[in-house]
Amino acid sequence: MDYTIRPALEDDAADISAVILRALRETNAKDYTNEIIARIALSFSPDAVRRLIGQRTVFVATFRGRVVATASLDGSVVRTVFVAPEVQARGIGKLLMAEIERTARERNIPSLTVPSSVTAETFYAGLGFSSVHDSYHGDERTIIMERLLH
Repeated sequence: MDYTIRPALEDDAADISAVILRALRETNAKDYTNEIIARIALSFSPDAVRRLIGQRTVFVATFRGRVVATASLDGSVVRTVFVAPEVQARGIGKLLMAEIERTARERNIPSLTVPSSVTAETFYAGLGFSSVHDSYHGDERTIIMERLLH
């Protein structure tokens, strides 16, 4: 399939929000309680996503003009990597991460850190990230992972 990776626009905020919320509720819900999912979801309303687009380098993947995934770079930290459930495991996340890495290299960032969900740990490990330590926000477990860029 032919996916396009491009910088996110403010007009993408509602579509990005919808992708994130669906991925949280359908994919991450396998590893997190409903309470944790609900708490995380509060951070990804369309208005919140619009603010993030102004603060970070945000990318989207589109298929036939429709936003199907997103990822962002906040300094040297990879954040908000989500793929719509119906197109997961098709290489879209890898395409987004390649764009994040390319951008980081252009900015001479020596390493990338990602606060990974339990759900995404194997995805990031497959891209060469190593677990550094666990982090907890209440009962929400996040795995801090890092990858050196050569």
